[in-house]
Amino acid sequence: MDTALKPAMPGPDDGAGGDYVFDAVLRPHRSLGPRGFVILMSIIVAVSFAAGIAFLAVGAWPVPGFLGLDVVLIYIAFKVNYRAGRRYETVRLNDKALTIQAVDPKGRTKTWTFDPYWVRVYLDVLESGSNRLTLSSHGRHLRVGGFLTPEEREEFADALQNALYDFRRVH
Repeated sequence: MDTALKPAMPGPDDGAGGDYVFDAVLRPHRSLGPRGFVILMSIIVAVSFAAGIAFLAVGAWPVPGFLGLDVVLIYIAFKVNYRAGRRYETVRLNDKALTIQAVDPKGRTKTWTFDPYWVRVYLDVLESGSNRLTLSSHGRHLRVGGFLTPEEREEFADALQNALYDFRRVH
């Protein structure tokens, strides 16, 4: 999660106006970077190739094909996972609005705007031990940070609640 309080960030021309008093970008965590992916795939290919040669040498000629299929399926699984990791959410608070913008892996954007005086932050603890972060205002509800870990959602909820509290105190 990349959350940051940035008191003097000029906002884009989104009609909300003013400088951002809170500006956070929420991204899914990826523990394996591009270099690590290349190293891991190289090891998988090398082990599968060596095992395939060994099976071929003892006459089990279909096995190398299945090992190759395994390599392809692992590669596809990682690519699908990396594509899902391209999604992110921005949460920005300025003097006129709290704006949440969600960008999906294909780059499609959805934007929600709340009045910062009325929006409430709820962190519901679920029976499973996880939690759910919801913003609510005037009967509208929006889940935020569903891809974050429970600890990251809790940390973000605290930061956003503090920013909204400070905003309401000043304005």
